[in-house]
Amino acid sequence: MSGETLKLIQEDPWLKPYRDAIEGRYRFVVEKEKEITQNGAQSLCGFSSGHLYFGLHRRQPNGWIFREWAPNATAIYLIGTFNNWEKNENYRLTKTENGVWEIFLPENDAIHHLDLYKLFVEWDGGSGERIPAWCRRVVQDEQTNIFSAQVWDPKEPYVFGNKNFDPPASPLLIYECHIGMASQDEKTGTYEEFRKNILPRIAADGYNTIQIMAIQEHPYYGSFGYHVSSFFAASSRFGTPDELKRLIDDAHGMGIAVIMDVVHSHAVKNEAEGLGRFDGSVYQYFHAGARREHPTWDSLCFHYGKNEVLHFLLSNCKFWLEEYRFDGFRFDGVTSMLYYSHGLGEDFTNYGDYYNGRQDGDAIAYLTLANKLIHEVNPQAITIAEEVSGMPGLAAKIEDGGYGFDYRMAMNIPDFWIKTLKEKKDEDWHPSAIWWETTNRRKDEKTISYAESHDQALVGDKTIVFWLMDAEMYWHMQVDDPNFRVERGMALHKMIRLVTATTLNGGYLNFMGNEFGHPEWIDFPREGNGWSYKYARRQWNLVDNPNLKYHFLGDFDREMLRLIRSIKNFQAVPLQKIWDNDRDQVLAYRRDDLFFAFNFNPFQSFTGYGFPAPEGKYKVVLNTDDKRFGGNGLNDDTVEHFTLPDKLYEGEKKGWLKLYLPARSAVVLKKIE
Repeated sequence: MSGETLKLIQEDPWLKPYRDAIEGRYRFVVEKEKEITQNGAQSLCGFSSGHLYFGLHRRQPNGWIFREWAPNATAIYLIGTFNNWEKNENYRLTKTENGVWEIFLPENDAIHHLDLYKLFVEWDGGSGERIPAWCRRVVQDEQTNIFSAQVWDPKEPYVFGNKNFDPPASPLLIYECHIGMASQDEKTGTYEEFRKNILPRIAADGYNTIQIMAIQEHPYYGSFGYHVSSFFAASSRFGTPDELKRLIDDAHGMGIAVIMDVVHSHAVKNEAEGLGRFDGSVYQYFHAGARREHPTWDSLCFHYGKNEVLHFLLSNCKFWLEEYRFDGFRFDGVTSMLYYSHGLGEDFTNYGDYYNGRQDGDAIAYLTLANKLIHEVNPQAITIAEEVSGMPGLAAKIEDGGYGFDYRMAMNIPDFWIKTLKEKKDEDWHPSAIWWETTNRRKDEKTISYAESHDQALVGDKTIVFWLMDAEMYWHMQVDDPNFRVERGMALHKMIRLVTATTLNGGYLNFMGNEFGHPEWIDFPREGNGWSYKYARRQWNLVDNPNLKYHFLGDFDREMLRLIRSIKNFQAVPLQKIWDNDRDQVLAYRRDDLFFAFNFNPFQSFTGYGFPAPEGKYKVVLNTDDKRFGGNGLNDDTVEHFTLPDKLYEGEKKGWLKLYLPARSAVVLKKIE
């Protein structure tokens, strides 16, 4: 820093009282990087290459090498189908240094493609079978439900065809998806089915990025992938590693970036499948004592202060980028990582709450170094933080004093919409509040806006369409079946998405199926529902049926994204509020030549409602009330609109743009002259 104040503080005077804390964190990260890279003797990228050393690897010209870190172990044996799962001295590992164990098998046929294997680990006072921490494939036996590592060494490994993929230009239009529940059938979907059936849908709808959940192997399907057991293994319940690579390759061929939902905030407690007591100790990868278990997630908390843990997690980031060519990560549970309290019971009402000494400096250092590493491996990579507290600088540059994420999730927006739907009558919706919530963000940080994600789609919550229509959507979604509640729901569903998406400053996210108002919540197979897949799937037939109203919502979503993509660097186009009137419930804003007008009033339509706008001629480019989208078609959208002069704006090249605004509708106009 050379005595200069970090840019993060320079640009936000409210942070100046916390300068020592912010600069102290920055110095801590710098020193931690020096420590793990031995003062630059190796690069951060070099340090983060544990996946090339640990685990099972074929050694050329012959043989196999296997290594594992288990400092508390007293003996380790490699067991598997190749030795009848028996402890055998020929498969006993040798302890080298720093807790590392290894074995070299000199024959190529000592281990074969698709062989199953585990480790038998012994320690003082106990022993147990363990799945190797660095293994790249784990499978579950259909009869016994037991998980084992599996050798993946095909004679003709997958070769990527799209070798120089460039991520799409901003804004990111993200389709959040889950491979297993993407199938319409009551079963677990596969990588291949997703590649063939769902990717073309996503491309046709106009999304340029997919964010895939539940990739890292997890023992319990119903955890939605958030209780990870094997961090380097792509979930085998969806298919093979090569099939996942082919999916990513095909997405790249369609111009779609692929982000992985990575879970480094905690790990599953399982010992047989995961890292819990891997070498007999409780503290190998995790905290000991009271900090070991997450108080609400029933999981284990990583000890980010241990360099071996940094080595494991940073290598994990690099592995997914290089081996599978993911284009980046959405980091889950960042709030839980930042605070000793995991953010539980914290109010975060002022800046002092971010700098009160209750933050985990080790976790902050890890996240900062992870972002630095990811962008070293791939300068065009995308990183997104799922973080609810509002920690300043999360999506600011590292050299400016930030944590280095490219984006942060605008988690206030879905909370606002659900709270509004639950607690407010339609006549109490205030455009001023809507504008505030959709645009309230730090000017130095880009965000991902969204009306709802998978969180709102889970059993125990409700999607927006469910809050709007409830059971009526089961009986009145036929095109020729008028129903007030359904019509209201469709109108507001479109308006909520339009105002959320078009006020973005970085990207927009939608969860799979919510774009067309999917009628079912998500409930994975479990004992309580008879292990049913009925609600762990997506009913694409609904949006494909022209006789059902779902297609109206899907068609609108497609046209909305087309409008956004038609403007180069839409997210960077200045966003200017033109009008908000809480009494009328009218909101208007513009982005360059696009003019957006919303009438949230449930009862009153307005004729000749005037807005100050740049003088010229305008045409309608999108209308939520269009009959194509299930609206009433009360406007003739072929009519061109002209601003009317007013002496008030003389010399400002402004006039009055007067519009007919039907109740519960929004219109977008483009200035054409």
